Amino acid sequence: MLDRRQFVAGLGTMAVMGVAARSAWAAGSIKIDEASALLVIDVQNCFLPGGSLAVKDGDQVVPVINRLAKGFANVVLTQDWHTAGHVSFASVHAGKKPFETIDLAYGKQVLWPDHCVQGTEGAGLSKDLSIPQAGLIIRKGYHQDVDSYSAFTEADGKTTTGLAAYLNARKLQRLFIAGLATDFCVAWTAMDARKAGFEAYVIEDACRGIDTQGSLAKAWADMEKAGVKRIQSGDIAA
Repeated sequence: MLDRRQFVAGLGTMAVMGVAARSAWAAGSIKIDEASALLVIDVQNCFLPGGSLAVKDGDQVVPVINRLAKGFANVVLTQDWHTAGHVSFASVHAGKKPFETIDLAYGKQVLWPDHCVQGTEGAGLSKDLSIPQAGLIIRKGYHQDVDSYSAFTEADGKTTTGLAAYLNARKLQRLFIAGLATDFCVAWTAMDARKAGFEAYVIEDACRGIDTQGSLAKAWADMEKAGVKRIQSGDIAA
């Protein structure tokens, strides 16, 4: 599995040919049990149409996620929760533009438009999400000098969010991952889930990607190497 530095460095140097095979699961063949949890990644206003870092068709994941969530007793939501002037914002680096990369102490960093600033409307979860049973919201990326894509570990590869401990305390071992964006926060969450010893399923039609410079195909390839299972929402038993 490629680490974060290799993942980001590769975005500007290679085009990935081919993608991971589509789901081979039979419709409705995956049963949700007491060890299963749904992770809903960053379905926030900034990533939805009209947002400062909008993911194309990002709003289309919401009804799929709402439908899926009805079958899960255990749901965790995540939010990007950046400080103003966060190190990952292109606006704080003179002469830099969004989607360029720079070198920081922990490796390569993609620069983004300002997004998901703490307490702003853009950082809020979509008003159309309907998951009243969600038991936890993990906020990430709130340290000024380090980004955080994964719901488990920040981009320095060392600072944890506490999510793994929460899941282990509740004996939750099968993680179904949905949200935004497939090739960044979803993918890195899934790969860190595998690294932490969890089963990880990414629900393809409950996600959307940014796909900058081949990043979506590369993310699927990296997830496959890490043992992440690629499924569709219809593969999960209602």
